[in-house]
Amino acid sequence: MFMLNKRLNIAVINQFLQNTAEESKMSFLNQLEKRRSIYALGKNVPVDQATIESTIKQAVRLSPSSFNSQTSRVVTLYGASHTQFWNIVLETLRKIVPADAFENTEAKINSFSAGFGTALFFEDQDVVKGLQEQFPLYADNFPVWSEHSTGIAQFAAWTALSEINVGASLQHYNPIVDEEVAQTYDIPANWKLRAQLVFGSIEAPAGEKTFIDDAVRFKSFN
Repeated sequence: MFMLNKRLNIAVINQFLQNTAEESKMSFLNQLEKRRSIYALGKNVPVDQATIESTIKQAVRLSPSSFNSQTSRVVTLYGASHTQFWNIVLETLRKIVPADAFENTEAKINSFSAGFGTALFFEDQDVVKGLQEQFPLYADNFPVWSEHSTGIAQFAAWTALSEINVGASLQHYNPIVDEEVAQTYDIPANWKLRAQLVFGSIEAPAGEKTFIDDAVRFKSFN
């Protein structure tokens, strides 16, 4: 009986290790596949606000940047602040979108407001300018590399949220809302708004994703 129990325990351990290995295979490529643009968002997220906040922070913290400049800045909005932001977007668009087209615009913005929160991504222009002065040979490149950095940070946060089953989509209502956003949320003048990652519960899955032919996108040489 002892030997039987021992064999059973070993079998259980082996199965556990196999399952763990399989889960770890849901590595980076699987996470990339899971990350999608989710437009049907709600407030019924499967994790608490603190988990979302720490996930975004860690994803941005671990994202690479040129010269390790760490230019990305993030303001995360929840509750009334989240709703307020999308109301700013809505009222700004009301001034510039033709009246006969505004109904669709309003429905779109309301769908973002229906989410749980929004992460505003900024780039610190003082850091960019400092690097230009410190390394004049690469001065023209630093604004470009700053854009690379924010794109990586946005993508990292988006993918990390997907991993904890929080849906999101990336929006760009800058620069038309920049001034009011800066005033409303006390944003430093040297922070430049680059994108808005709106997130929440997944109320409907993303549609099928299609891909162009690999021959169009890739070349390989020996």
